[in-house]
Amino acid sequence: MLKTLSKCIREYKTASILSPIFVTIEVVLECLIPFVIAQLINVIDQTSPAAIDMGKVWMYGGILIAMAVVSLATGAFAGAACARASAGFAKNVRKDMFYNIQTFSFENIDKFSTPSLVTRMTTDVWNLQMAYMMIVRIAVRCPVMIIFAAVMAFVLGGNLAWIFLAVIPVLVILLMIIMWKALPLFQKVFKKYDNLNESIQENIKGIRVVKSYVREDYEKQKFNRAADDVCKDFTRAERLLAWNSPIMQFCFYGVICAVLYIGAYIIMDSAGSTTTGEVSQLIVYGMQILSSLMMFSMVFAMIVMSLESARRICEILNEKSTLDNPENPIYDVSDGSIDFENVSFKYASNAEKNVLEGIILHIASGETIGIIGGTGSSKTSLVNLISRLYDVSEGSVKVGGHDVREYDLETLRNQVAVVLQKNVLFSGTIKENLRWGNKEATDEQLVEACKLAQADDFIQSFPEKYDTYIEQGGTNVSGGQKQRLCIARALLKNPKVIILDDSTSAVDTHTDALIRKAFREYIPTTTKIIIAQRISSVQDADRIIVLESGKINGIGTHEELLKSNKIYAEVYYSQVKGSDENAESAQGGEENGN
Repeated sequence: MLKTLSKCIREYKTASILSPIFVTIEVVLECLIPFVIAQLINVIDQTSPAAIDMGKVWMYGGILIAMAVVSLATGAFAGAACARASAGFAKNVRKDMFYNIQTFSFENIDKFSTPSLVTRMTTDVWNLQMAYMMIVRIAVRCPVMIIFAAVMAFVLGGNLAWIFLAVIPVLVILLMIIMWKALPLFQKVFKKYDNLNESIQENIKGIRVVKSYVREDYEKQKFNRAADDVCKDFTRAERLLAWNSPIMQFCFYGVICAVLYIGAYIIMDSAGSTTTGEVSQLIVYGMQILSSLMMFSMVFAMIVMSLESARRICEILNEKSTLDNPENPIYDVSDGSIDFENVSFKYASNAEKNVLEGIILHIASGETIGIIGGTGSSKTSLVNLISRLYDVSEGSVKVGGHDVREYDLETLRNQVAVVLQKNVLFSGTIKENLRWGNKEATDEQLVEACKLAQADDFIQSFPEKYDTYIEQGGTNVSGGQKQRLCIARALLKNPKVIILDDSTSAVDTHTDALIRKAFREYIPTTTKIIIAQRISSVQDADRIIVLESGKINGIGTHEELLKSNKIYAEVYYSQVKGSDENAESAQGGEENGN
């Protein structure tokens, strides 16, 4: 874990090293200041004011001022270096996590879940930043202070200094017990943080549904349950850590009382061999030792909290994508032909049942293929294998005559464009969103792609046209407009294969027909795979695949499947009948209105 996280320090190594150096100088000066004060006290601790050597008073006073100024300066430099080091370390951790997440396959994302990734990028990194800040400053300051103060205490106080050291093993044992008890609680807390974030994310994404069904009270109760779970476990953990303070206070004042009692006895019994300055100096060193231990307990509490955060962050940093480039990848996709050779697939290696099983299929380059099937028939799972968003469990998928696992991932996905079922637009202008497909695309190419996707007309109706700003998630455009923009974005890749995963569901049938017509006329050599719920969206395809429970139930043209495939015929006639009934209802409404 330390090896993984230490790689994130990088350009902030200098600041991370300078902070302990400045802290060490500051501590040494703080330890020497009581020694000088003791000498000053001994000079002015005279029975007669006339016997005081003012030269020495001014000398020691000047030394004290100089040491205080240097100590203050080094403390300020240590604080600045510490702040830079901790903030930079946290920045690099977030950057490394984000970059690694970008390499994740869908399988990796499924393993962690989106809410968990958000928690790790925010709360966990913040905890780690606070812990690192304490480590490079306070965690260095405390042991250095204890060592120097103990040395000075033994030099001046002799055996009396053992009182301070005797309490250290007791404190260490008590702190270890607290850590042993608290750490499992923090592990539970951060898992429940994930649940809390999931509740928030789900509510925000589905806020329209929540409001349309008037389920705000239910969502509030669900959020309260998640928040209460976090609060209960966090309270239990904090109660354990709260024992640090009273334990330290008890030891602190107990030791000071012992030093005062024994020191006073020594002064009275030593007949002048032990001075008041020496005892006062010993008390100051004792307070420095014990206050350092108290600060260390604060660091300890923060480190206990951050240990689980560090483990969760390292899980992300050490996670390797389940999809890797081969040693000698292929960088050219010759055509859009696709072959499924006895393909079986399941999302998890330990899953009992395959999602897809025994898929044998050949799709010629330039062919238009429709895929239809009920919910859960694995239509999306099938096309996800073509662009290698997942790897097959058995068999192979070939594009352009080569196994998809032989291609460079970037090359393959540039030539296999997928318009996913969940259409996503990013905040920015329409031009910026479209250029996700091709960052070098000219304005003319953007317009051409939008005309093919039947998006140009509505874009031209906007005041800013292609410079219209799209809100995050595309909330200021309709579902159908969003789908057409996503199709145009995919077309700009100029792919060998384009897959529309139910990507025209929010588009009216007339516009849907125009999109398919444009595909036939303007990109005839591109292989087109259309997943749809509407028969009308796929009936003019070269072939239609009927999927049922992860298996191919039938393949053929629209006319062939109507005659030979019961599932396809039932879907077709139910949709045709529904359309006829809607037409008759509309006609009856017009007659009644007349």
